[in-house]
Amino acid sequence: MDYLIMGGQLMLSLSILIVLHELGHFLPARLFGTRVEKFYLFFDPWFELYKKKVGDTEYGIGWLPLGGYVKISGMIDESFDTEQMSQEPQPWEFRSKPAWQRLIIMLGGVTVNFILGFLLYGFVLWAYGQEYLPNDNLAYGIQVDSLGAEMGLRDGDHILSVGDAPYEQFNDRLVVREIIINNADQITVERDGKEVQVPIDPKYVTLLSSYEYKSKVLFYPRMPFKVKSAMENSPADKAGIQAGDQIIGLDGQPTPWFIDFAKAIQGKNGETVDLKVLRKSTDTLQVSLTTTETGMIGVERVSAGELFGTKRKEYSLAQALPAGVKKGWTFLGDQVKAFGQMFRGRIKASESLGGFGTIGSMFGNEWLWERFWTMTAVLSLILAFMNLLPIPALDGGHVMFLLYEIITGRKPSDKFLERATIVGFVLVIGLVLYANGLDIIRSFFG
Repeated sequence: MDYLIMGGQLMLSLSILIVLHELGHFLPARLFGTRVEKFYLFFDPWFELYKKKVGDTEYGIGWLPLGGYVKISGMIDESFDTEQMSQEPQPWEFRSKPAWQRLIIMLGGVTVNFILGFLLYGFVLWAYGQEYLPNDNLAYGIQVDSLGAEMGLRDGDHILSVGDAPYEQFNDRLVVREIIINNADQITVERDGKEVQVPIDPKYVTLLSSYEYKSKVLFYPRMPFKVKSAMENSPADKAGIQAGDQIIGLDGQPTPWFIDFAKAIQGKNGETVDLKVLRKSTDTLQVSLTTTETGMIGVERVSAGELFGTKRKEYSLAQALPAGVKKGWTFLGDQVKAFGQMFRGRIKASESLGGFGTIGSMFGNEWLWERFWTMTAVLSLILAFMNLLPIPALDGGHVMFLLYEIITGRKPSDKFLERATIVGFVLVIGLVLYANGLDIIRSFFG
């Protein structure tokens, strides 16, 4: 079921983006009197799932969900219709139009994707606001995981800044971003009442951007073990554990923090244990219970947001739209910087690439509309950015040749464009197969 939910979200998101992208080509083409022969969601080699002709255009749905296309008369594209190109140009064909009109037609798809990404970011902020845990609210600092400890962070540290960026919202992904994208070389923390600089080895740019470590948590909020509720008929419920209790010891061993309790109870499956419980901040109780066969006591603990208090920034529509544009530009800037890191060899392309499986997993196994529309905004901007790369067969390749024509006044020959498009098409298909192959390898071999 999880895979169906992730796959369903991915298919819906891609369908929306593909249709709107191709509409970005279709509308200016029709505006300039250019005939559009086909408008397809997904590719249709050999056969299609659905088609209907309206006027000069055949609308349809293909069976191969690797993208979509509009077939514009007199244009060298992935259809490789050499027969049409060998005939005399007709007034309604793409090749008969002025270069500036052809440029607008080719930029239409990415323009729609850029605008859509910015708008979706803005509408998400308008509809849902932005909830976050203020870093200043963390009364006990951080609890580091193994990778965070290896980098030099310590339990109880209060992070003040990462590189030159102030650390205001608690989220370890913000630390990862600053290290990978902005080359942050130190983390400033407050430790035992003193300000301490923790240097970051450059190797962590490569390590944190690798597939194996991309979701590796560096640290958590350091928290005591406070009980939110005891599950019905659980060992804790039967032993009288109540909401608001704080577990501070196990079998005579102090457990002031939740992580201490989690370590102390490891291996005590189906065993009787003695808990030291603080109730109403004044009463200390001794409680005995028998853990489950999996070593659980059956409580839901108070979350970091509930313990420390989150903040939610609300946006009016007038505030959300420019904030969405800013958020989108920041994301695009990160993509450009990530490419720069790849060229410098600090990020490995093979570790950063992923196919449909990787993208689908980013939607999550629960259908949450806020996350769905945020991911759709992300994919829209990625689609626009990737399509602008100067690779023949992509929009950016067509734009590159059109700009050459406008600047020099010389149009590349149809034969050259045809061959360049074939090369570009092979490169793009190869990249898609490579990215999805990486997903398959990772799923079988970790």
